Amino acid sequence: MSAPRIRSATRAVVVDPDGRVLLVRFEFPDRSVWATPGGGLEPGETHEEAIRRELAEEAGLDLDPAAVGPAVWRRTHLWPDGLYWDGQRELTFLVRVEAFAPKPRLTRAELARELVADIRWWTQEELAAADAVFAPRRLPELLRALLSNGPPAAPLDVGL
Repeated sequence: MSAPRIRSATRAVVVDPDGRVLLVRFEFPDRSVWATPGGGLEPGETHEEAIRRELAEEAGLDLDPAAVGPAVWRRTHLWPDGLYWDGQRELTFLVRVEAFAPKPRLTRAELARELVADIRWWTQEELAAADAVFAPRRLPELLRALLSNGPPAAPLDVGL
């Protein structure tokens, strides 16, 4: 059996001054998942460059390089039905921004090819009360700890 094909990816915990977090809804054939914005690294791209590109594409946010904060989470997960990749190894960065209205630069068709169906801000209360699937699954708890305690000394392995 060959080794799984794992791609490197980056994500951002985008937080506004009110503690709201920006999440993207991915539509898979069998489920919807809300996750932090981000995606795979292009050849030769750093995590920081990739997160700036992904935030511009998915949210219309032009981010200064200095605005990318520390890496706070990491996770590796496998996909049961991977076509090009069998899984993904993610590094997630904290990004603090002023509130803005997300306006993706990608067209609806381009977003759909990436399985992106929606993007919106979530309050802490909405996260806690939601009957949604999040990635990572403990996202409400992880975000609450991050905002209360600040960034960890090293990125936490957040599991699935």
